Amino acid sequence: MRLTPQRVADEYEWVRSRADVVVPLINDVREDLGDLFDTEVDSVTEETYREEVDAVFADGDRAVNLAGLVVLLRELDVEGDYPGFVVDEMLGRELAGTIAGTQPLRLLGEATFHYADVSVHAEEDRQTAGADDLDAALAAGFQTRLPGWDWQEGESPFAIDRK
Repeated sequence: MRLTPQRVADEYEWVRSRADVVVPLINDVREDLGDLFDTEVDSVTEETYREEVDAVFADGDRAVNLAGLVVLLRELDVEGDYPGFVVDEMLGRELAGTIAGTQPLRLLGEATFHYADVSVHAEEDRQTAGADDLDAALAAGFQTRLPGWDWQEGESPFAIDRK
């Protein structure tokens, strides 16, 4: 694999074009987690998703890592799939965390990846081992960093004000 600025731009466009697949996954995950935690979580639109893809890929240092992980998951296939289970899970978790951002969102993105991955199955035309992990990772990472969770609204009660 060779990552160039053009390859990063191509992967950015590919991730951005997945809105029709990723946004429903995001909203399903948000609805399920909202039910589990007895809270309302705002849904995400395709436009909001695309704006957030723009934001994460605007950071060149993050963008090259995102593109590398996306390419690996898009192309990853292992004969019989099961032996590759660990590597596609590891790459998916890392992609979700990288999208989500810094702690604690990174950890939440990684954890949400495993939740999302259970219900995501690759489309018939994308039967590589990493295809479903890629979609689950995009959904988990973006759903974590996007607003809509009540606990993310306002300032943390744990912040120290040293005025």
